[in-house]
Amino acid sequence: MTAEPDVVVVGAGAAGLAAAQALRAGGAEVRVLEAAGRIGGRAFTDTTSLGLPWDHGCHWLHHAADNPFVPIADRLGFAYRRTEARADRPIYRGARRLDALEATAARAEVDAAFDAVRAAGENGEDIPAAAVLAARAGDPRWAALVRNWFALMSAQDPERISCVDYAAYADSDDNWPVTDGYGALIAASGADVPVTLACPVRRLDWSGPKVKVETDQGTLRARAVIVTVSTEVIAKGRLGFLPHLPAELMDAFAALPLGVAEKIALSFDRDVFGISTPLGVTALDAGMPERSPFNFQLLPGPRPAAIGHVAGQAGLDLLRAGPQAMADAALDALCAIFGADLRQRVRGHFNTAWVDEPYIGGAYSCALPGQAKARDLLYEPLAERIFFAGEAIHRTAFTTAHGAHLSGQAAAARVVALHPPAPV
Repeated sequence: MTAEPDVVVVGAGAAGLAAAQALRAGGAEVRVLEAAGRIGGRAFTDTTSLGLPWDHGCHWLHHAADNPFVPIADRLGFAYRRTEARADRPIYRGARRLDALEATAARAEVDAAFDAVRAAGENGEDIPAAAVLAARAGDPRWAALVRNWFALMSAQDPERISCVDYAAYADSDDNWPVTDGYGALIAASGADVPVTLACPVRRLDWSGPKVKVETDQGTLRARAVIVTVSTEVIAKGRLGFLPHLPAELMDAFAALPLGVAEKIALSFDRDVFGISTPLGVTALDAGMPERSPFNFQLLPGPRPAAIGHVAGQAGLDLLRAGPQAMADAALDALCAIFGADLRQRVRGHFNTAWVDEPYIGGAYSCALPGQAKARDLLYEPLAERIFFAGEAIHRTAFTTAHGAHLSGQAAAARVVALHPPAPV
C-alpha cells in the first residue's frame, strides 16, 4: 500500500465505506484508516453475547422507500421486515395494557407534539423543542411518553433539540428493522473495501500542498482527505489538526453533539412472551408516571430476547448506574407486564455504552437550539483538501446510517470534482 494515495478516508463506518467505494469506482487510489478493530462504526451486529444476532446501533431502515440500503439488502440477501402499524404496538402502564381509546389518545398526543415542534422549526424558530412543548396545552397523562419519544429520535432531551433542525429531518413511517442485522448488512456491503484496522489517525497536517495523515502506523500524504469520524471526536480534540480548525468549524462540531441512545438486551431460556413475530412494546411506570418509559423489541424464538431502549438524560443516568442496574431496571419493567416469574428465566444480559466508546462518543447528532445551521458549515471542504462526511453532515437524513452512506458518496463526488484521478 502506497504512502501517498490520492485520497485517505478516515473512518470505516457507513460514510467512510461509501466514500471509498465511490472513489475506487472512479479510479482513485484510496486508503481507508479505521481506529477500531472492525468496520461499521455505529453499525454493529452482535452474534455472540445473547446467542442470537442483535444490533448495538442502527437497526431500522428509516425512510425505507428511499433508503439505498434496501436494494443493497435485496442484492446481498439480507432479510428485513415491514413493521407493524403503530396501533398494533401495545402500551402498558404497569401490568395494565392501555385500552384502544387510551392508546389512541397517547399516540395522538405524541404526534401532536411532534407536529408542533416541526411547525415551529418550519417557521424558522430555532428554539428548544421544550419551549414549544411547554407552550402547548398537552395531555399531562402522556408527558413522559412525549419526552421519551423525542429523546429516542434525537438522542437528546427536548431542552437540547433545535426545532429548525428537527423539522429538517425527512421523516416517514416506513421504518423497517433488518432481521439479519443492520450492522451485518453494512459490513457486508463494504466487504470489498480494503481497510487498515486498529489504526487511529492522530493528526491531519494541512499546512502544505498535500495533507499529512499522522497515524500510529506511520504518516501518509494525500491530495485530499475525507474525515468521517463523529462530531464528538473532533469537538473533544481526539483528532488533531495543524493548523487548528477555524473557530467557526470547531463551533459547528460542538453544536452537533452526539446524544445518548443505549440498549439493554436480556435473553431468556424459554418462551416468555407468547409471541410468534417480533413485537414493539412501550412500558410506562404505574407508580411514577413521570419516570421515563422503556421501549422494548421483543424477539421470539427458542432463545427469546428483549431489547430495551433508553435515551437522553434518563438513559445516561441509567448507564452510569452500571450494567446490573440497567438490567434490573429493564427487567422490572418487563416483570410488571409479564409477571415476576420472568426473573427466573433470564439467561444473560448485555448493554451498550456508545457514549464511552473513545472513537465514537455517543449515539447520533442533534443540533442544539440556535445552531441549526451547523450542518451546512460542515458540508463545505476545508482548503479544498479536507472534506467531512457522516450522518451529522447530511441535511435531511442525519441520525441515520443511510444519511451517512449518502453523505460519504457526496463527499467523494466533491473530491473527484476538485481532484480528478490522474489518467492511467
